[in-house]
Amino acid sequence: MQNFLVRETIVDLLLRIEQDSGFSHLLIDHEIKSRNIPPKDEALMTEIVYGTIQRKLTVDYYLKPFIHSAKKLQQWVRMLLRMSVYQMKFLDKVPDHAIIHEAVEIAKHRGHKGIASFVNGVLRSMQRRGVPDTAEIEDEAERLAIETSHPQWLVKRWIDMYGYEMTRDMCHANLERKPASIRIQPLKITRETAMDELQELGFELRKSHFSNQGILIDQGNILRTRLFEQGYVTIQDQSSMLVTEMLNAKPGMTVLDACSAPGGKVTHTAEKMQNEGLIAAYDLHAKKAKQIRKKAAELDLTIIDAKPGDARKLQEQHEKESFDRILVDAPCTGFGVIRGKPDIKYHKEKEDIDRLARIQLDILEHVAPLLKKDGRLIYSTCTVDRAENNEVAENFLARNPDFHVDPDFFEQLPAMIQDSPGCSEIGLQLFPQTFSTDGFFLTRIKRV
Repeated sequence: MQNFLVRETIVDLLLRIEQDSGFSHLLIDHEIKSRNIPPKDEALMTEIVYGTIQRKLTVDYYLKPFIHSAKKLQQWVRMLLRMSVYQMKFLDKVPDHAIIHEAVEIAKHRGHKGIASFVNGVLRSMQRRGVPDTAEIEDEAERLAIETSHPQWLVKRWIDMYGYEMTRDMCHANLERKPASIRIQPLKITRETAMDELQELGFELRKSHFSNQGILIDQGNILRTRLFEQGYVTIQDQSSMLVTEMLNAKPGMTVLDACSAPGGKVTHTAEKMQNEGLIAAYDLHAKKAKQIRKKAAELDLTIIDAKPGDARKLQEQHEKESFDRILVDAPCTGFGVIRGKPDIKYHKEKEDIDRLARIQLDILEHVAPLLKKDGRLIYSTCTVDRAENNEVAENFLARNPDFHVDPDFFEQLPAMIQDSPGCSEIGLQLFPQTFSTDGFFLTRIKRV
């Protein structure tokens, strides 16, 4: 019975994510807690939801020959078919006959005998005849889009920017899992001590080369450990850690984090400052500013002053040339974090890129006067689109001659990154396939 309820929950989740453009990771977490999903079912439920979303366009391509009146298909039936096909074609944990049986039972429970018969017919026909071969798609961009379940407009855009091979590798990387990544709180524990404790619990670990606080987890659930519960470690991707490392904030400095939520970089910055100095942290929403304060408290960090505030109006809050360091981790399309938030790739359009690029440039223009002479500003995003990254930085520098890219930035990057394909004269573009991190852009700008 529990198995049936879990799969009913998966249908509900897929519906909400599809219809309400809800963020999958937040909805999954909410459902696990509110429905008291047992730990043994958590992993499978998460895998089916994420996997079905991640492979949505591929699954729809497989389903197309077997559904003759797709427009009339109720949304919940479509979600039920998608999750069933995903399991049949991409998972080995449950045999096909069991997947089909459970799908039919859900169809009976939510609909009627006719819908159950339809679901049974579609899935058994696919099982018998097999799925269409993507190799038959002649256009290479369309074929790559279907095979890796990325919108075709986005694949074509990336091909224009980076070429077919780079785009192919990026699309395939977006379907893979990356290792979990955590950061120690160095004022409470050393990396070696944390790794020793986790290895004793059976964790498989590696040191990160991006930050001397970073640890990669190949095996083990950090959420159920003393270290996480007591604020000795926090979850953060390596690329995000690199942003703070390159900000190079020192104890006693005054720092501005203009777009601070959810708080990973600002708490890392406070740790780098040894909890000495002041960090003014802002987010547009009061709820998110509260989230930053909560995260800082969990890590026993006291120098962060987190408030709600629009990054484009911070000159009303602070005098010009007030800060030694400024971090602008700008709002963006998020195309660099598709692996962890697969719904992003279906909910963005070309117009979103253009709109966000204007906002990003506007934020830079408004916060730059707050930087002291000889100060440093990091501009970063978690996307891979040049219009939001290189072009925004180039436009800002062209309009502000007393700012330029800090030449020391490239020399201070970790050695393994310095010759990576994403390095340019304007900054660093990390691709998800290069170091198995999130896709991220960052550059460091100096005021002269």
